Amino acid sequence: MDHVSLTRVFVDGKALIGGGIIGAWSACHKRAEHVLRNAVGLVISTRESGDVTILDLRGRSRIDPGESELLDRHMQKLIANGVLKLLLNLADLIQIDSSGLSVIVTTYVSLRARGGELKFLRPRGRVLEVFRVLQLPQIIPSFEDETQALASFRPRGCGASSS
Repeated sequence: MDHVSLTRVFVDGKALIGGGIIGAWSACHKRAEHVLRNAVGLVISTRESGDVTILDLRGRSRIDPGESELLDRHMQKLIANGVLKLLLNLADLIQIDSSGLSVIVTTYVSLRARGGELKFLRPRGRVLEVFRVLQLPQIIPSFEDETQALASFRPRGCGASSS
């Protein structure tokens, strides 16, 4: 049997996929083994700066079981808990596919419907290429500097316009 390299999916420092996955999924051993061999290690860290929640994404967001769903659940939980200002730090996200893009766009629409905002910080490489092809930077603001990105969020309680 080939050596299976285990990559873990982390959310706020807690491993969600790891060495115990085969035991936990013993009824679907073959599927669990496939997941382990193809795990790509999306890492999501959450931090706050004032009323802005920053998600640091590292690794890859792909269709692989659990990865995009993990990102979606994480962002929807933040919105359900009242987060209206979300900054996605993509500097260390090396790949994104249609499933990950769908999660981001759905979150953007959900936040906008609630009067919130979603912005990008430092998209790079393949991720930036995909964003450009889809013209996302014309829709979702993108920043290279975290301080500027944070300053661009409207103060809480301010409307889109005042007359």
